[in-house]
Amino acid sequence: MRRLLVLWTACWALGGYAQDRPNILFLFSDDHAVKAISAYGGPLAKVAPTPHIDRLAKEGAVFLNSFCANSICGPSRATILTGKHSHKNGFMNNGNSFNWNQQTFPKILREAGYTTALYGKSHLKGKPQGFDDWKVLPGQGLYFDPLLKEKGKPWRDHKEGGEVYQGYSSDVIMDQALKWLRGGRKAVEKPFFLMCHFKAPHGLWEYPSRHEHLYDGVAIPLPPT
Repeated sequence: MRRLLVLWTACWALGGYAQDRPNILFLFSDDHAVKAISAYGGPLAKVAPTPHIDRLAKEGAVFLNSFCANSICGPSRATILTGKHSHKNGFMNNGNSFNWNQQTFPKILREAGYTTALYGKSHLKGKPQGFDDWKVLPGQGLYFDPLLKEKGKPWRDHKEGGEVYQGYSSDVIMDQALKWLRGGRKAVEKPFFLMCHFKAPHGLWEYPSRHEHLYDGVAIPLPPT
């Protein structure tokens, strides 16, 4: 079963929000097993810690009794956006196409006065709706030198309507999201909602060269089966 980690945090320090409407940052890592997050404990907690995620857990909350509406990649995103089970939102497997015309919570936030953005992996096909700005990977996207399709440009095939960015996908996605936060927003006086969707650690599990020797000499415990 696939597991997807969702983390929420209010970004008070970045400013530009109404007192009663905090800024919202939504960080999404793909196929991230609970055992690989040291905040939850488990056999990998000491040998492969995740200190930055653990900090979010310590300063916020962790879900110890949560349930997954759909654990598959694209359908999980559809359930998050709509708040509906897959048979209601129409995206039951990765072969389906998402109906962006239906109600989603980013649309509701826009109506409530938020400026909204999506950066990274969408995997729902079609142009995202409900966002003032977006740059998304086509399909699964690439780990290295990814193409990002962006709002306002043609959407036809993987070679049109986007730009190739040099580097590792997680770095590229984060850099683009930070660029939007720090000066790319069109309405800085409004509170913001930003969805930052990473491709990692979804297979084929390609990593940047700086991590090549990260676990040299570390004995990774194997599960019983």
